[in-house]
Amino acid sequence: METTSFTPMAPRPGLRERKKKRTRDALLRAALELFVTQGYERTTVDEIAEAVDVSQRTFFRYFAGKEDVALFTQGIAESRFLAAVRERPPHEAPLEALSGAVLEGWDTISEAVEAVVPIELHMRAHQLIEATPALLAAHLRRSAELEDEIAGVIAEREGVDVDTDPRPRVAVAVFCGVMRVTHRMWGAGEDGSVEAIRALTVTHLDHLGPALAEKWRTE
Repeated sequence: METTSFTPMAPRPGLRERKKKRTRDALLRAALELFVTQGYERTTVDEIAEAVDVSQRTFFRYFAGKEDVALFTQGIAESRFLAAVRERPPHEAPLEALSGAVLEGWDTISEAVEAVVPIELHMRAHQLIEATPALLAAHLRRSAELEDEIAGVIAEREGVDVDTDPRPRVAVAVFCGVMRVTHRMWGAGEDGSVEAIRALTVTHLDHLGPALAEKWRTE
């Protein structure tokens, strides 16, 4: 007799966990909406808590402060991107794997963010980060840590030691440099949509090889 294998479904979170997630997500959405409408610096923790009808103490159960909540969805996107790099086919070269992870993984990254807040709100918050010096500085610090993690993943994929072989860190630095330029130009533009940053990313990654390996002069 033929048997059918199946993967057991993960147990549904309990009522307490669901209520905690609803409260966290409500605080996150209220904070981002306040940040993008009235500015990061002008928004207080009390205003965020009041918007959700909870106490300041409750806010601090979920977030360390305004910076933590402002960068929260960025952390979701970064974690999903790192997972996408790990999932790339092993035959791909490092830069090919990184490019594929960001371009082909965009939909799953968006889905992960959408499970918490609307993607449009996330994109507006991303633009806010680019335009707010304190948030941009914090974002760049976190990005440096992320680059170390990505370099470790690339080194593991290629079977090299990240501490003795410079190539993983160099490749990641080049790729992340391109992404920083992309985000900066997108943040300064008028179109803050996912489609706009996706198209700009494709354009910049397409120019990565020629910019590094080819002569630019035509004469």
